[in-house]
Amino acid sequence: MHKDLVQEQFGANAAKYATSKVHAKGASLQRLVELVKPQPDWQVLDVATAAGHTAFAFAPHVAHVIASDITPEMLPVAAQQAAERGIENISFETADAESLPFPDNNFDLVTCRIAAHHFPDAAQFMAEAARVLRPAGIAAVVDNIAPGSRLRGKKARLQNEAGDYYNAFEALRDPSHNTCLSLDAWTAVFQNAGFSIQAQETMYKWLDFDDWASRMQVSPKNTIRLRAMLLQAPEKAAEFLTPQVTGARISFRLTEAILIGKVSATD
Repeated sequence: MHKDLVQEQFGANAAKYATSKVHAKGASLQRLVELVKPQPDWQVLDVATAAGHTAFAFAPHVAHVIASDITPEMLPVAAQQAAERGIENISFETADAESLPFPDNNFDLVTCRIAAHHFPDAAQFMAEAARVLRPAGIAAVVDNIAPGSRLRGKKARLQNEAGDYYNAFEALRDPSHNTCLSLDAWTAVFQNAGFSIQAQETMYKWLDFDDWASRMQVSPKNTIRLRAMLLQAPEKAAEFLTPQVTGARISFRLTEAILIGKVSATD
């Protein structure tokens, strides 16, 4: 049922992702390429490609990229963007991130950027990434992260409550949102799937509230609720979101994590 929501939500808004500044020109995109250091003979799979921006960033550096998405309406948008850019070493396939329709040991790199928070089971996605990667293959994930800690005590509890608040904020805006994991949780997901962490970074991005809400066609009633949640957030959630009001404009800050993992060697 959740995957149906993802397809419904993104199918209705597919074209907007071609021009979304966060997806098309976010700082994490170029940084991802820099950290991965793609090679000319690589076969690459981009999971949850949306309008294809991550696939396009890697295409000039590798042999071939498959841009995949569970939402069929996304793929013609991405294909049109590729054609306009003159990118020819790319193909497009419908694929479920948690049940990839590709054979074992098939890719040198699997990428996924600003999408895994929609997956019902990020751990299953990473297990699938490990399966389709060749020995010593690379998984490169960028996603919004939530506050959170695996520790105990009051400070950790407040961080986890802030994470719950932030995820509720995202879910009100977009019913297809599942969970933004904390950085600690992402590290555990990588390691449990058999990856050794090669690089791990975080960076901030500032979003315009009105643009963020309108991109998902949020109703006027829920837009009011979201604005109230943002401006009246509890202390730790407010520290995380850092809302700024300038006249009628509201902006806020999210945190992206970049994680690069290599399939661990086996005996």
